[in-house]
Amino acid sequence: MPNSAARNRIMANSLPMTLRMYQRLSTGLVPLAPALIKRRLKQGKEDPARVGERRGLSDDVRPHGPLVWIHGASVGEVLAAAALVQRLRDLNLRILLTSGTVTSAAVVAKRFPPDVIHQYVPYDSPRYVARFLDHWQPSLALFIESDLWPNLILAGAARRVPMVLINGRMSPRSFPRWRRVQGTISALLSRFDICLAQSKTDAERFAALGSQNVATTGNLKLDVPAPPADPAKLERLMAVTRGRPIIVAASTHPGEDEMLISAHRTLAGFFPALLTVIVPRHPDRGSSIAGLITASGLKPGQRSRGELPTAATDVYVADTMGELGLFYRLSPIVFMGGSLIRHGGQNPIEAIKLGAAIVHGPHVFNFTDVYEALDQSGGARAAETQEALVKQLGQLLADPAVRDKMQRAGHGVVERLGGALDRTLVALEPYLLQLRLEMGAANA
Repeated sequence: MPNSAARNRIMANSLPMTLRMYQRLSTGLVPLAPALIKRRLKQGKEDPARVGERRGLSDDVRPHGPLVWIHGASVGEVLAAAALVQRLRDLNLRILLTSGTVTSAAVVAKRFPPDVIHQYVPYDSPRYVARFLDHWQPSLALFIESDLWPNLILAGAARRVPMVLINGRMSPRSFPRWRRVQGTISALLSRFDICLAQSKTDAERFAALGSQNVATTGNLKLDVPAPPADPAKLERLMAVTRGRPIIVAASTHPGEDEMLISAHRTLAGFFPALLTVIVPRHPDRGSSIAGLITASGLKPGQRSRGELPTAATDVYVADTMGELGLFYRLSPIVFMGGSLIRHGGQNPIEAIKLGAAIVHGPHVFNFTDVYEALDQSGGARAAETQEALVKQLGQLLADPAVRDKMQRAGHGVVERLGGALDRTLVALEPYLLQLRLEMGAANA
């Protein structure tokens, strides 16, 4: 059997030219990392106290025993792993959770137990990745959805770390792009022991792209608990908005805010006390959205400035982190952002679990199966145009019975499509059994 260095050379030589070029380029760009970090610090995209983690360095000590490494790109992926993390902790396994955004780090600090170690994922340079793996020496690696960093994957496989893609998703936009570089994606996907896909369609796409072992386990986001809310903050918001009809536009993207402001102007002609709450996907857009509201002749309020809605507030901009649970509890009508533009739609599950009737635009390919089931059951309504958006929101504002029916239908869909957590744990059982055996041997 070849030694480690020889095996690594064999694996490297078997890579397609694209990945070999990527490795050389990512190695050559290391001297530019300080400039990149400096720029991202100015943009608020890095934590100045933790930039070393981006270079594979850490002040944290690796815990003794087996360590399960879970990686997700940002907030949505990290939250998707919440219930899985808890189940693994119940097995006395230690968890290392990596992500790439400041917002996801804040969510981990707020919503995960303190014994879950969070690190920023290193920049995908062989040097930084090697430092990271040398320090943490993960026993099992779980990559969430589709955040596939080539050097991270190749280095993990070269070290014989068991690797599993969980909650795997391959969007209609990504699939044809990867098909054009079939050899590249196949070389990456073949490094995973198994790919656990969200849907049958996702599974078929992963198999077509080169995954050797694929199973459909469902969407972990359906099993995520509803987001929390501070009771005192909720009580205060309900007090200052009591008696007003409210629409929450959740996780909006540029290009959608203008349409929602316009919809508010139209609907306010029929519902004069209407309050629209816009929760931007990226809170740093709050001031620009407030400017759009003012320019339209409406009165804004901006949460990041410590403002609460008043009787004069038309559109309230909730440009803070981690408060969606608060606003989902405030209104029974939620428009899901990212769907009026070609972003693919945001996750509607949390809003449904908190009793919302869902309205969305035509672009929901990020959650195709979920939205199709919701639309067919009556748990959500699609609005293809600005006129349709106004119509759907107006009907929900006018008819509580329709809202209640949609809420019940939405809950039914979530219950029917759930269970991904249990199926994922069953698929992971061989790996978890090995870790438990290692724990037993170490404690003997």
